[in-house]
Amino acid sequence: MNRCNKFPETGNSLLAAFYKNLLSVLDPVLAQGLLVPSRKIIRPMISCLLIDDDPAVLFYIQNFIKQTPFLNLVASHQSPNEALKTLETEHIQLIFMDIGLPEINGIEFSRILNSMDWVTTPRVIFITSFEHFALDGYKVNAVDYLLKPVSYESFLEAALKAKTQLDVTRAPAYIDSDFVFLRVEFELVKIYLKNILYLEGFKDYVKVYTTTSNTYIKALTTMKSLEEKLPSGSFIRVHRSFIVSADKIDSITKNTVKIGKAIIPISTQYRDDFKKFTDKWF
Repeated sequence: MNRCNKFPETGNSLLAAFYKNLLSVLDPVLAQGLLVPSRKIIRPMISCLLIDDDPAVLFYIQNFIKQTPFLNLVASHQSPNEALKTLETEHIQLIFMDIGLPEINGIEFSRILNSMDWVTTPRVIFITSFEHFALDGYKVNAVDYLLKPVSYESFLEAALKAKTQLDVTRAPAYIDSDFVFLRVEFELVKIYLKNILYLEGFKDYVKVYTTTSNTYIKALTTMKSLEEKLPSGSFIRVHRSFIVSADKIDSITKNTVKIGKAIIPISTQYRDDFKKFTDKWF
């Protein structure tokens, strides 16, 4: 629970500098970045969306996001309906959202987001003037809630909490030509690509089904991360939640593929790409 009685000091560059130094202690990976041969530092960024019908709140939360080195503001909106358009076209990982919004309140909007078919459901940090909304926020799995007027201290605390959660779901997959290492709980597990049947994506993890097990492996990564690393000639995405191994497909209909006893849907979004992929077989 975050409480503050101090109006935000949006122009306080010394405070921002202090917290950037604090990050180097709390998050050495972020502070050091990922070294590549050119010696450039790549800093992971969390894509953010801001929703609040109060222009003053939009202004100072925008400034807070800009001051925070691991956050990237994609868009700001004053209503959920406007925000949906951005959510449909952009990969949003974190939403800062007022509860008392026009049209639909933030709690109900968050419930709608949780019920939608996302590869990874965006995390939500609520902004509110009323402390009694905190319990409702936790019922919809909000990362945290910020009580207006929001200080940078409480904002950063909530943002770091979201980053910790997202870092788990963005755990990298290490892929060689023949196998992949996936993070499973507290260890990296080696899986040969030839044994993968299909992948099923959920909110915080991916289920990996293989020929060597009657169940699945629960990997702490995302579909997007795996899709980018798996060889495109061997694996094809057929649905927001499914990637299949091409040589494991037993049969195909207009809307499904069958792998063993599993019937996997082909969504409209991926149907054309799947057809192009399979046209070479005929």
